[in-house]
Amino acid sequence: MGWDGSREDINIYSQGEVDKWVYSTCNLCSNGCGCYIAVKNNKIVGIKGNKDYPVNRGRLGPKGENQWWANNSIDRLTTPLIRNKQGLLVQASWEDAYSLLAEKVQEQLKENGPKSIGFYHTGQAFLEEYYTIAKIMRAGIRTHNVDANTRLCTATAEWSLIQSFGSDGPPACMEDIDQAEVIVFIGRNSNETNTVLWERTLQARRRNGTKIIEIDPRLDLSSRMGDMSIRPKPGTNVAFLNGLIHLLIRNGWVDENYITRHTVGYEELKNTVHHYTPENVARITEVPAETLIKCAELIGTSKKVLTILLQGVYQSMDATPASSLVNSMHLIMGKIGKPGCGPFQHAGQPSAMSNRETGGSGFYPGYRNSDNPRHLEEIADLWNVPAETLPVGSETHVMQMLDLIEEGTIKLFWVMFTNPVVSLPNRSRFIQLLKKVFLVVQDPFLSETAEFADLVLPTAMWGEKEGTMTNLERRVNVLRKAVEPPFALPSDFDILLEFSRRMGFKDQDGKPLIQYRTQEEAFNEWRLVSKGRPCDMSGMTYEKMEQLGGIQWPCNEKFPYGKERLYTDGVFNTQLDYAESYGRNMLTGRGRTREEFRGIGAEGKAILYGVDWAPMPELPDEEFPFYLNTGRLVFHWHTRTKTGRAPLLQMNAPEGYVEIHPDDAAKFEILPGDIVKISTRRNEIFVPARVTDTILPGSVFIPFHFGGINEQQAANELTLDTWDQVSKQPHFKNGACKIERILQGGTSL
Repeated sequence: MGWDGSREDINIYSQGEVDKWVYSTCNLCSNGCGCYIAVKNNKIVGIKGNKDYPVNRGRLGPKGENQWWANNSIDRLTTPLIRNKQGLLVQASWEDAYSLLAEKVQEQLKENGPKSIGFYHTGQAFLEEYYTIAKIMRAGIRTHNVDANTRLCTATAEWSLIQSFGSDGPPACMEDIDQAEVIVFIGRNSNETNTVLWERTLQARRRNGTKIIEIDPRLDLSSRMGDMSIRPKPGTNVAFLNGLIHLLIRNGWVDENYITRHTVGYEELKNTVHHYTPENVARITEVPAETLIKCAELIGTSKKVLTILLQGVYQSMDATPASSLVNSMHLIMGKIGKPGCGPFQHAGQPSAMSNRETGGSGFYPGYRNSDNPRHLEEIADLWNVPAETLPVGSETHVMQMLDLIEEGTIKLFWVMFTNPVVSLPNRSRFIQLLKKVFLVVQDPFLSETAEFADLVLPTAMWGEKEGTMTNLERRVNVLRKAVEPPFALPSDFDILLEFSRRMGFKDQDGKPLIQYRTQEEAFNEWRLVSKGRPCDMSGMTYEKMEQLGGIQWPCNEKFPYGKERLYTDGVFNTQLDYAESYGRNMLTGRGRTREEFRGIGAEGKAILYGVDWAPMPELPDEEFPFYLNTGRLVFHWHTRTKTGRAPLLQMNAPEGYVEIHPDDAAKFEILPGDIVKISTRRNEIFVPARVTDTILPGSVFIPFHFGGINEQQAANELTLDTWDQVSKQPHFKNGACKIERILQGGTSL
């Protein structure tokens, strides 16, 4: 039985008090909840959940219910800003802004070539905007220097799927939550990060007796509500998962027939996990051996198991190896591609999947491999450009772009609808690097990043433009335009089209590179580009999405209404000339050659990996004795650019803080509310203390949302600027710190 929701909508406005309700999707977390936007006098005045939408059945989380406040914020930018000779940002006309942008880009291309341009954008824009970015950057500017803040969020989800299955795309779906016997959450506090999904999980437990296993160092509310709560030491995910797989194999809870027919690499995996006995795992993770044994038994003896991951894995040590081990766990049990089963590698942002599908960051559109000449010929034919002009090789991730700025290669850095001054690690270094480039920022607000810009382009927001987004289960939905943007502001899509026109980008017939003029026309071109690829959307239209309540890809002639689960036939996307990538070495991150990938012999089979645990690069020591952990709160999204302007959300979480275990608080004579200095080898911040057993002894936790230039509360002043070897996702959850009481109850000591 599916989940139908149980809570009545809580609406600020009833049907009779607004002019219209407009069909849309929530633009915050990756759940992609269906909603309607309330409009009165061409102004967004409220929101309600769509009871007929299969993802949320009318529910919305607190962030979703309050997202519309930002649209009406009095501090929205009204005109472009240009930094004058005195160093001040002053208002400018759109003509002057567009002219300056084109002039500066043309100047760099002429003097320093395509590698001098870097583009860094968002996980909250629309598919049509990402596709346009991919086309302009690859076929217009001709550079691989393009990435998005999805790198910080779920690049590991993407790469673990590529490593195991040959291409991106989560195999499982939301319906599997309703059908699973056991749901394993690893490294995610669902009560904070995705309240609607968590409510659906609790509904499944009430109806079906679903067992919930929570694996996370923090004893948050989700963990307290689990049937099993397991708290491994930070940085030990690989050891714990190897221990689980060891027990599954030892006890015969594997499907030997499925392994033989549908996988390669089993002997390597089996040999690696052989030494991860419960006793050895307990020494590494500090999880009692009997707890590991009980967990493995529950997973191994249940017919339907679903595993859901997020940042506690993706932003930690050996992130891609750990995520891939989750895939391997399901593969060796044969619990994949079936109702209630599978690894559910989650996206974090509302349109992170759209970004990945269209090539808005790492790959070419349609999950095409930039190292495969056939894929380059395909996209060159679709775009009508010479294949030899397209950049080849692996993507330039944002942390690598920072190094290129530091060495002077990137001289113009274009940031769209994201706030890296707060969200990137080792913030102080990044701020210094911004002073070395001509910085362009597209944003509705004067964000912390925009304050450093040379050119600021204000834009329309959610509800003020039209387009599509793909959610965490591959469901694509259309977001209808509800109101005209204030001050006649352009959308990001409009700015990109105008930029391409002014740059004079052409195809090989001399026609404009970008020939579509509307979002729907862009989507129709994308449908052709996606055809025949894993993320095939050729059978979708805007009208069809609205009629059906979103559609899961692939959607084509074979699956005209979409497909719930992937790999139901046990055939994976690892064929040599179909795979999205040849993959990377799991230990070093070096890209495999075509011949190395051929040598694996997958050709339609999934790939299993044996990976040993290794300690974090920065461990607590005598000077910095605590593990540092950062994460999200239920009331805020990323850097608070939108949620900080919603009164209810900001009132509930107005400032940062640090969680400290009572034993550690007693040792340092810290009481709740005391101001504490948290220091790492990079910087220091000052935040009030919360004394709680949510955190393990010897660890601290700091929310990452807070980071005003003068607040001294930015968690990313402290974090390491190192990253996962495969996905290049930063290690926000690794590092060592020390604590010191500064103020007692607001009074200086």
